Amino acid sequence: MYRRIINLVLALITVLTSFAQDSNSPAKDSSTPVKWTYEAVRQPDNSWILRLKADIAPGWKLFSTTMKDDEPNTRVVLDSAILQKAGAVREAGSVKEVKEPLFDNIAVRFFENQASLEIPIAAVEAGSELKGAVQFMAIRGEEVIGPEEVPFRFAVDANGTVAARSSALQEQTSTFLKREAINLDKPLSDVGGTGGEDAGSKSLWSVFVLGVIGGLIGLIMPCTFPMIPFTVSFFTKKSQSRQKGIANAFTYGFFIFLIYVLLSIPFYFMDGGSADILNNISTNAWLNLVFAAIFLAFALSFFGLFEITLPGSLSSSVDQKSGIGGKGGIFFMALTLAIVSFSCTGPILGTLLVSALSQDGGAVQLTVAMAGFGLALGLPFALFALFPNWLSNLPRSGAWMNTVKIVFAFVELALMIKFLSNADLVMHWGILKREVFFLIWIVIGICTSLYLFGIIKFKHDPPPAKLTTGRKILALAFLAFALYLVPGVTKTKYANRSLVSGFPPPLSYSIYGDDHAGSSGLEPMVINDYEKALKLSKEQNRPLLIDFTGWACVNCRKMEENVWTAPGIKELIEKNFILVSLYVDDRAKLPDSEQFIYTTADGTKKEIKTVGQKYATFQTENFRNASQPLYVILSPEEQLLNRPVGYTPNPETYKNWLESGIRSKSE
Repeated sequence: MYRRIINLVLALITVLTSFAQDSNSPAKDSSTPVKWTYEAVRQPDNSWILRLKADIAPGWKLFSTTMKDDEPNTRVVLDSAILQKAGAVREAGSVKEVKEPLFDNIAVRFFENQASLEIPIAAVEAGSELKGAVQFMAIRGEEVIGPEEVPFRFAVDANGTVAARSSALQEQTSTFLKREAINLDKPLSDVGGTGGEDAGSKSLWSVFVLGVIGGLIGLIMPCTFPMIPFTVSFFTKKSQSRQKGIANAFTYGFFIFLIYVLLSIPFYFMDGGSADILNNISTNAWLNLVFAAIFLAFALSFFGLFEITLPGSLSSSVDQKSGIGGKGGIFFMALTLAIVSFSCTGPILGTLLVSALSQDGGAVQLTVAMAGFGLALGLPFALFALFPNWLSNLPRSGAWMNTVKIVFAFVELALMIKFLSNADLVMHWGILKREVFFLIWIVIGICTSLYLFGIIKFKHDPPPAKLTTGRKILALAFLAFALYLVPGVTKTKYANRSLVSGFPPPLSYSIYGDDHAGSSGLEPMVINDYEKALKLSKEQNRPLLIDFTGWACVNCRKMEENVWTAPGIKELIEKNFILVSLYVDDRAKLPDSEQFIYTTADGTKKEIKTVGQKYATFQTENFRNASQPLYVILSPEEQLLNRPVGYTPNPETYKNWLESGIRSKSE
């Protein structure tokens, strides 16, 4: 069990970093440990040999093509419409084989320093352009990259001669990405602004509150709640004086707080951190699927199918050290509580981890969330020691704690659907349309209500008892919430459910198609084409309203559904602006001719290969902001008419900002 947990943690950290780097990696020539070159050689029988050569950085191991598909490997993929292999891939170089602990001790074959692959290709027609890619994985210690893909292409001219075309992206200074006319420091009006430090403080406070709520939920779990009176009594009765007992209890509470804060420290070393790294994490489709699987596991754990626990030997070892006395003993007592309660608090901590890493701020957000969690979990021990009479007012341990776990399991299922929806939106699979999302949430809400009413039961539930008033109220609340969501599945003007705005897919992502009756929102004139929007702005002499958004952006949907549809705002934008929406998480590949390596203002090299990478970089380079939504008003000459604004839930404030841009354009 211990080894499985360690492997799970390592795998999660590897997935987080690899997905983030895949979405926004530096230039291959500066960071990728395997550099590829290639050539094609014509044979006497008009067949070809494609040679791929790999230069492998010191310490790295490139996996062999002979590894199985479900193992770490290297593959050469050809354009099957044109190219046909005339034989198996041949490897040249020193192949080594060892057992790799990171992959359950399977025997892996790999190259070090250099490797060469030869692929025999059948005869091809003159004038063809031939494409393919090498997909590889590499490892160094516990660091794994890949599968990474390096494309190659070559042309066969009329004489049958092969001319290799460089697959490497060219470095260039893109005048598109950094617009000289845009001066963020000199807007024509001071109205607006993203809030700077104040906005960041509000965001951190919201994350802290989320952590506190998580800590309070963890406190009332069956693994933790019964420990409160026992621990407080231990400190107050064992200590030589009441003051000493209170001091020890406060120290115990502080150590609980400290332990959870320390859990966030490793995440500071996950990535050097480009400005949009967290956007890449939160909007990566495959990582959202990983998060969904994690939430499903947490839900099943709370339902009682299994327990997520740390090794018993670990808790026993720590518990023995708690008896050494002094501050050290108190610290190990706090650590014992953290370990013993992990089966209940683990899923909550996992929820905090995913929530914090899905927002701007990353490790800082996680530290703040963990601080809130640790404070809510540790402070009650200190307060009950200070006011021991409060212990008599605590509810007795009992069946209600299992009820809390089951209810939270249903909540975890709802969160799982949200992350599945994120992946579906980003990849445009069309599986979790808006109405399907609502229907699933309605079913979850009804099932939660039926459980609280005692109609649905689980194997760990105690014998039936009289329903308490609190349980009835909570059951009715979940039922009311489910009924509130019902119009969301209909093709009516009531389909927009403002209380959950931002969580389900947008109204346009509907099983009813684009003519959804509830879709009275504002449609952008241009999507993902800044140059086209700028041209329209000049032709119509109207200011340009840029909407930096994302398919998986919750606050973006709230703005579109609640603010853009507010009285006066929709008409104001339609009559006075050219609205362009730029999706920073769009995974659509740019044409080969538009892909390049860009050097940012701080000297970082970035590959621009997708639409999202292009507009995410455009946003950070010109407006020094990587969060969404972000709204910018430019004149047809690209002058900044007022200060950009972010999430603005107050329609009147947003309207005033729009009007200030119009006034600046007229002056």
